[in-house]
Amino acid sequence: MPPEAAHQKPLKQIGWVVLLLAFTSGFIIMSVELLGGRILAPYFGSSIYVWGSIISIFMVALSVGYLIGGRLSVNQPNLRRYGIFFVLAALGLLPIVFFANQAMDAVFMAIDDPRYGSLLASTLLFFIPTAILGMIAPYSVRLMVNNTERSGQVAGGLYFISTLGSALGTLLTSFYLVLWFEMNTILLTMVTVLILAGALAFTLGSKRS
Repeated sequence: MPPEAAHQKPLKQIGWVVLLLAFTSGFIIMSVELLGGRILAPYFGSSIYVWGSIISIFMVALSVGYLIGGRLSVNQPNLRRYGIFFVLAALGLLPIVFFANQAMDAVFMAIDDPRYGSLLASTLLFFIPTAILGMIAPYSVRLMVNNTERSGQVAGGLYFISTLGSALGTLLTSFYLVLWFEMNTILLTMVTVLILAGALAFTLGSKRS
């Protein structure tokens, strides 16, 4: 069997896992972003300033995550390291569950201007978990690409799946989840899903090594 064909076979076996996890990360990124507006609203309102701050921080955090994830993907990419990203993202969300109110109180006491207060609060609460979630996308591409000729097609497919997850996360969170569940319940569910996703990737990666 040619070396290229031997390499393609295991890639097909993990392809569904990478696509599923890329979809999951996209879903959670947008869901957390929408919940961010709910967290900041009691303190700074829900004006365009607040949403501008939230969106800006998420975009900067994702760009940092893309950069770091891309660099990490160069050095022997594997499913076990991929799974660690999900677990770290889950841990990054936990402070939002347990310390969001205290952080918001402290920020509001120091800066009551909705522009700069919401910018600081968004940075403290969301930058780290969002940056970690951003690392998943470029790493997913590297796990799926087995030759440069298909790299554009693979990247397009993965970003399609991830963005589809983001769209679904936006709709489900804004239309249903925030009406049916408490905010911390939604966040803890996301933490659980991320841990399970990480465990899945790590387990499959251990079997392949």
